[in-house]
Amino acid sequence: MKVLVTGCAGFIGWKVSEFLLAKGYIVLGVDNLNTAYDPKLKEWRLKQLQSHSNFTFYRMDICHQKYMGLLFQREKIGIVVNLAAQAGVRQSVEEPWGYYKTNVTGTLNLLELCKKFGVKKFILASTSSLYGVCNRLPFREDANTDRPLSPYAASKKAAEELCYTYHYLYGLDIAILRYFTVYGPAGRPDMSIFRFIKWVSEEQPVIFYGDGSQSRDFTYVDDIAHGTITALQYLEENTSAPIFEIINLGSDRPVALIDVIRQVEKLVGKRACLEHRPRHSADVPATWADISKARKLLNWEPRTSFEEGLRQAVVWYRENRSWAAQVDTGNGRDIIC
Repeated sequence: MKVLVTGCAGFIGWKVSEFLLAKGYIVLGVDNLNTAYDPKLKEWRLKQLQSHSNFTFYRMDICHQKYMGLLFQREKIGIVVNLAAQAGVRQSVEEPWGYYKTNVTGTLNLLELCKKFGVKKFILASTSSLYGVCNRLPFREDANTDRPLSPYAASKKAAEELCYTYHYLYGLDIAILRYFTVYGPAGRPDMSIFRFIKWVSEEQPVIFYGDGSQSRDFTYVDDIAHGTITALQYLEENTSAPIFEIINLGSDRPVALIDVIRQVEKLVGKRACLEHRPRHSADVPATWADISKARKLLNWEPRTSFEEGLRQAVVWYRENRSWAAQVDTGNGRDIIC
């Protein structure tokens, strides 16, 4: 089967594509290789994929319906995994227009093309940011997500609603996966794990928001990729009535940010020089995934402890330090989503 993976040079898209190729799928990768964060990482990830004979890369933007339409016309796509997105809470407050364009218009374009070309299986990457501050922990999929705190979360909420509309009107099988703070080797440089590892390793000030008590349900990228592919196979196997499911993928083990820094210090072998800043109003104090639905529906649960995942991220940084140390982390902003 041919699988279209949008955002294939992104952190999660790269790993999902890699695992799909290992399972024998033909992967059509789409990415516009934008500069939302330092493109060195996207180029590195893409290079890992291009050695596979079953991988074909198309440099294009999912918002360009004409060019995406030509791709759908040329290739017999079996399923769409939409991982292309503008991600990040704080940056979306400063620059909301790009988030709406990619996350909403881009998703709408893909859904329209699925309708037009008869692609009946669709996966959308969504976010734990939808749960905001009004819901009880751990977050369940049936919690109220009507009060997003950032344009990023609002754009993902809109994308989810569009998915339901196309499921209802046109019978698309859809799985919406709400990811919880994904980390690991070659991770996004605008997120805390990459930043903490680089800043401590290079003896730079560690910009730190709030008092450190805020916690995140950090989820290792391999576990997220396995969960995404399991959801894909769940859709593949469905031959009955069209299905629509929203599923949390998280570690079910929140970690306080100050504890993350202390573990990075131990792994790197250096002390962090903390530079405190006020907590941003768009940040939530905690995330925590209830993954009982993923366990029941997909027989999925995370395999990697935070300690091991963090160790792997540090090892990757050391092995690639010659260029990774030059990656721009956007020091003026910290994005934890």
